[in-house]
Order: sequence, then C-alpha cells, then structure tokens
Amino acid sequence: MIVEFDTYPVGQKEGLGKEVAKSIKIIEQSNLDYQLTAMGTLLEGSWDEIMDTIKQCHMKLKEKHNRVETHIKIDDHTGKTGRLTGKVESVKKNL
Repeated sequence: MIVEFDTYPVGQKEGLGKEVAKSIKIIEQSNLDYQLTAMGTLLEGSWDEIMDTIKQCHMKLKEKHNRVETHIKIDDHTGKTGRLTGKVESVKKNL
C-alpha cells in the first residue's frame, strides 16, 4: 500500500517546516519506506503500520494546537511492494 498524506495545524499562516519535521521524526522511527515531497509525504507499508504512523503524526500536532487537518490519499494494490520507486521508474522507462 502507498499513502500520500499531509498534516498541519490550522491557523498557522507560514513556517510549517518545524511542524512537518515533527512528523518526519515519527516516520523515521516507524521504519516505513517514505518520501518527503513539497506537498506531502508518501509512505509504503501495511494498512496498520501506515495508519498508526499517520495517527501518531496527527496526535503529535494536537499536543500543541487546537485544530489540526490531516489529508490521506490511499493506493491499496494487493501483493505489490517497492512502489515508491517502482512507479516512478515505470514512467521514466516509458519516456
């Protein structure tokens, strides 16, 4: 499964890098494959691992902020792994 997600405190107009870094620390501890992008973070792993990690990221921000938004986009393709890089390589191969 691949998931793209972002989570951030609502009402903070600029400077979200510090908040995003809190999530990346949690993701690194999860040992999931991930890719940080300019608009969110990609995770690859099982449903339970990914959802637990996203929940931890969300709740970390809730510790200091009254309102937090989390957006999740899921690509659940049974039996497929290595897709964080594999999907990109497939496109490059076809160029």
